[in-house]
Amino acid sequence: MGAKITCADNGPLIVEGLDNLTRLGTDKTYDTKERMALCRCGKSGNKPYCDGSHVAAGFNSAKQDDRTPDRRKDYVGGKVTIHDNRGICAHSAICTDRLASVFRYGQEPWIDPDGASVGEIEAIVRACPSGALSYSIDGVEQRVEDNGEPRILVAPKGPYAVKGAVELVGQDFGTGAYKDCYDLCRCGQSKNKPFCDGTHWNVEFDEDAGQ
Repeated sequence: MGAKITCADNGPLIVEGLDNLTRLGTDKTYDTKERMALCRCGKSGNKPYCDGSHVAAGFNSAKQDDRTPDRRKDYVGGKVTIHDNRGICAHSAICTDRLASVFRYGQEPWIDPDGASVGEIEAIVRACPSGALSYSIDGVEQRVEDNGEPRILVAPKGPYAVKGAVELVGQDFGTGAYKDCYDLCRCGQSKNKPFCDGTHWNVEFDEDAGQ
């Protein structure tokens, strides 16, 4: 059976067939089972695992009407066109931190596709954890696929970064999104559940709360 994630209604993420659950940026690994429940309400006292706290917390897993719309915008340059969908962005800031000449926070237009080489842009697209960024050359979209081992990386004070062939059962992906690279909310307050929208930054998600 391949790895898959099912989002329980108003409950946890049910993960099956995956044995790689790791702390992002470290060598720390978590115990896994053939079937396990991961917290996504942000209240569990045993993170990243669910302990049933979503019931008392009244966790609501529905998308919110005031979320950023699912809309992809094209930024056309001389050699490359960058596609950006703010509606699925997890606001990891990788693009603005690593390639500020292209991804210009606070400016309009905020993306300058001529601000760096095609290779530098490709590297940032590959690093984008949410799939919000993609690019085309000569009108042909260049899809960047993750062919590595199916895995979930637990981001410190942030989302679950899902990589590889991990099926997300019954969920609609945003326009242009990748199905082998996406971020799932674990603070419980994203407006675009089950996907992360960066709200953990605003609410200062405390992953140690209750532990």
